[in-house]
Amino acid sequence: MSKDNKPKRPQQVFTLIVQVGRAAGDGLPKKATGGALMCYASGVDEAEAVRETVAILKQADLAPLDVTGYGTLEERLDEGHDINDEERALMQRALDENSVVVAQLTPFFD
Repeated sequence: MSKDNKPKRPQQVFTLIVQVGRAAGDGLPKKATGGALMCYASGVDEAEAVRETVAILKQADLAPLDVTGYGTLEERLDEGHDINDEERALMQRALDENSVVVAQLTPFFD
């Protein structure tokens, strides 16, 4: 089977928490030591979603330090997570746009 004939794997949306450090021009509050971003990222697997998210955050002058994956919508529901309509809409947007949606930024202070 040639590469062109391989079945295309569907995009999924993964929930990621990305911890970031400080970098020039990062847009974090002046006294923040870093932060955490809740992101919804599309990819054929979680590894691809993480790679794309890190690349986009670096382009935005952020300094990603660590990424924790929480799985797809279905995986999170199976684990008993309560996912509201707003969160579902952001996940759908990430899927529709084949993109990364930053849903929340929490700055860290010492």
